[in-house]
Amino acid sequence: MIVDDDKELCSLLQKSVSTEEIIVDCRYSGHDALTALADNDYQLVVLDIMMPGIDGFKTLEKIREISSVPILMLTSKNDSSSKVHGLRMGADDYLTKPFDMDEFLARVSSLIRRYTRLNTIDTQKKMLYGDLIIDLDNRTVTVRGRPMALPPKEFGILLFCARNQGRILTKQQIYEEVWKEPYAYDDSNIMALISRLRKKIEPDPKKPTYIQTVKGIGYRFNREV
Repeated sequence: MIVDDDKELCSLLQKSVSTEEIIVDCRYSGHDALTALADNDYQLVVLDIMMPGIDGFKTLEKIREISSVPILMLTSKNDSSSKVHGLRMGADDYLTKPFDMDEFLARVSSLIRRYTRLNTIDTQKKMLYGDLIIDLDNRTVTVRGRPMALPPKEFGILLFCARNQGRILTKQQIYEEVWKEPYAYDDSNIMALISRLRKKIEPDPKKPTYIQTVKGIGYRFNREV
């Protein structure tokens, strides 16, 4: 779904994406997008920030309350603060207008591939990432051929990050998923557990391969190990 109040741009993007045999639904306001999302199963949302009424940030916030669909934000603002704000709210990627159409198509295809791959994870009993194997049934991991049991919180963090591979996760998202309680804005527990987890699974904990820090935002699980 493409969400932008610029109907001409929507039409152009729709035609370009359609050449990749992807079915595209265009919506011209945040309100219409939220209504459509409630009735349809989308693999990607391309969302403009600057829209009248419900702007892109508010629409993003509402989408994240009901869906984990990948979101590519479009913005005319070339400032890092807007990008960081969107990523912290749950956006998966950003593109600044004007942009190259080939780059747009590449980002769209990449996000859809990731979403399709992640949707198959719940049916798998094991997740393999290089020398790291996560056993969902036994809640254990094998690192470079050596099996080990992780404490529940460490396993929960690893599993949540792996299930959202390639996506930037904020400390708040990780805390509320693993601890199952509202975020208390105290990062010490998360940082300590991730530090211990890295010592167990990373070839070099000081230069993490799997769970990478995204400065000022949170963490990202590297899917291309």
